[in-house]
This record gives sequence, structure tokens and C-alpha cells, in this order.
Amino acid sequence: MKKYTVFFVLIIMAVAISACGNSPEQAEEPQVITTVVVENQQVENANKSTSKGDGQGPVYSDVQGGTLTEDEAAGMLFMREEEKLAHDVYMALYEQWGQPIFKNIAASEQIHTETVETMLDKYEIPDPAEISVLGQFSNQDLQALYDQLVEMGSASLVDALMVGTAMEEIDILDLEKYIAQTELADITQVYENLLAGSRNHLRSFVTTLERQTGETFQPQYLSPEAYQEIISGNLETGRGSQSGGGKGPGNPNN
Repeated sequence: MKKYTVFFVLIIMAVAISACGNSPEQAEEPQVITTVVVENQQVENANKSTSKGDGQGPVYSDVQGGTLTEDEAAGMLFMREEEKLAHDVYMALYEQWGQPIFKNIAASEQIHTETVETMLDKYEIPDPAEISVLGQFSNQDLQALYDQLVEMGSASLVDALMVGTAMEEIDILDLEKYIAQTELADITQVYENLLAGSRNHLRSFVTTLERQTGETFQPQYLSPEAYQEIISGNLETGRGSQSGGGKGPGNPNN
């Protein structure tokens, strides 16, 4: 796996992008930017399921909202486009290689980005991906990252699968960071469900990659302990979902 060192040096910019503007030294108290009128209503994605893409079930939240901070708003804005980034990259790699894993996980990522969109609507935050053109992003750092990832994943099927594992590891770390930054139950529920999906995606990519290479995958961003806990765990379902999951990494075509 030594040949992928340069690959992961390039992609690590995604971690730096998501960290921008969230330093704890910026302010002792987060500024409140909006107060939400609490309404207990089912959101647009209530009847959508991610079962085809990651075995989860619904990822929406109909939990009551609250008061939003700048960090929470910034987190949702970033996750809206990061989930879109994953979708668009996987669709480009599916067109390149025709492997079902990319199309199936892209379908799940589409639901994920639409779920974050619903939360933006709920809190009346302008949507950076309102005009959702495939491969185009408001965040120019994500735009550059998209171009790099598609180019990298076009080199070989193994490289494409490595792109998938890297994206899911980074997504897991970003979601864990944003969960730690919020005390709002509705945002937490959405992020936890997206996190379960990303863990399922990582299991699927790793299983497929190891079958292709015959080598044991080594995580690039997650700690060995965190990675081992994920890879040996159950296929996860969304919070409140009644569908079950099997032991182990799951179906690599999910």
C-alpha cells in the first residue's frame, strides 16, 4: 500500500477544509444567529429510506429544534456539500468503472445530502447546493477536491476504491466533530444517522478493496482502534428503524 502515500497527502486537505473557522480560541461563547420556532412536524424525507445504499432506514429528524450557533450552522453548510461531494465523486467513478458499489453508495449519499438540506430549510439557512449540478460546488476547496478525487479514482479500480475508503474515513471524523459541537437533539439525530451510514459505507469499500488486492486494508485517518471497532461491527440501521443488519462488513455492493 506504500504507493498510496502521495494520494492520502493530497486528500488530507479535506480535513483541513472542514476544520477552518472552528478553532476554540475564536470566541469563548458561540454567537447565536437564529432562534427557531419549534414545530413538531415530519420533514420532507420522512418516507425515504437508505436501505439500498447502506441498510439504515430513514435518516431524517422530526425532533423539535432549538437555538442555533454559528458553529452549528457552519457544520450543516459544510456537511451539505461534503455529502454531495461523496455522491458526485461516486457517480463519476461509477461511470468510469461500472461497479455497483459506487452507484449504490451514491444513492445513499444523495439521501444524506438531501437530509442536511432539509435541516437547512428547517433553520432557514440558505442552501449552498440549491442549484445542484453534478460536480459543481459553492465551496471552492471542495470543488478542487472533487476534481482531484475523480482524477485519482480514474487511474485504476483499486485507486477508485481507495478514494471511497478515504472519503468515508474523513466523513466519519467530520461527523464526530460536528456531533461534539451541538447540543440540539434534531441535529444530533441526523448526524448520528449519517455517521452510521458512513461506517456501513467504509465496511463495504474495505471488503471490496481487500477482495481486489488480496491485501489487508490499513486506515489512513481513523485510529487503529476506532477502525477495528467499525470494521468488526454490525451493519447499522438508522435510529428508529426496524430493519436488521448482519454481523460483519456487510454486502460490498450496498
